[in-house]
Amino acid sequence: MPLITVVTPCYNEEANVEEVYRRVKAVMDGLPGYQYEHLFIDNASKDRTPDLLRALAAADPKVKVILNAGNFGHIRSPYHGMLQAEGDAVVSLVSDLQDPPEMIPELLRRWEAGAKIVAAVKRSTEEGFVMAQARKTFYRVLARISDAKLIRNFTGFGLYDKQVIQLLRGIDDPNPYFRGLISELGYEPALVPYDQPLRKKGKTKNNFFTLFDMAMLGLTKHSRAPLRIATLAGFGMAALSLLISLAYLVMKLVFWNEFQFGLAPLLIGIYFFGSVQIFFIGILGEYVGSIQTHVRHLPLVVERERLNFGPAGAREGGGVTSPPSPAASRAAPSR
Repeated sequence: MPLITVVTPCYNEEANVEEVYRRVKAVMDGLPGYQYEHLFIDNASKDRTPDLLRALAAADPKVKVILNAGNFGHIRSPYHGMLQAEGDAVVSLVSDLQDPPEMIPELLRRWEAGAKIVAAVKRSTEEGFVMAQARKTFYRVLARISDAKLIRNFTGFGLYDKQVIQLLRGIDDPNPYFRGLISELGYEPALVPYDQPLRKKGKTKNNFFTLFDMAMLGLTKHSRAPLRIATLAGFGMAALSLLISLAYLVMKLVFWNEFQFGLAPLLIGIYFFGSVQIFFIGILGEYVGSIQTHVRHLPLVVERERLNFGPAGAREGGGVTSPPSPAASRAAPSR
């Protein structure tokens, strides 16, 4: 029987990890044609999440747990978890239950029909109107300027064939923009619409800075449009400056005594061109920062402990395992 790995990243989700485990178990127990394992990767939670995950792993050998040594961010940790999956298909499912586990049968049906990537796309969401519209606008703009054909209203929730996971393991990217990376592989995704519910328990870990980080990552990883806009803006402002200079020269020659240049146009021009330069220097800095992150070759995460990763493998169960050696913990799958 095919093995399905459900990957759930979590950070300070003590209110949700047990419920997401129960709901996934209920769904998979109703699918007798599949074996499954549920892989949780915890990003150094400060609450009781690690203790709850240890208890789940001790009670159910199908639960695998990776406990990170530190917080490696909301991008690297989930990606590392997916690369550790051993299933014939991998389902990415967040721990806040905004990705309904009850959609797994439909994802599997599309996979059995031949799709290598099954992407769940939001048809509607219960989050606030302002935030929903801001997300929708940003991803619409990003899709238009991206070098890859991005999937709109796609958060990463979906199913990925083991061939896709194997390709991801061969990509040396320590800070990937997963939604864009999936699009760049070239597989035609099967799209499954769903209505995203509101988080019922706990608080979201996203804030302005994490959302801005995600936005800049998607922009710098998959579009050169900002760099081209900066070049075109440079040419445009140079031409504008030349025209304004010629206009002032003509005005001064024609109305030598009456025409006064004044400080206002000079100050406005200095502040305008200065702000434009600073803006595009910031854009350039984002690209340089992305390159700098890539060339350092740091591991995606450093693991502190693994549970239920026995040599027998998930298909035959297994017990709680001891933490891996430091060398094994530091080994990143994409190296």
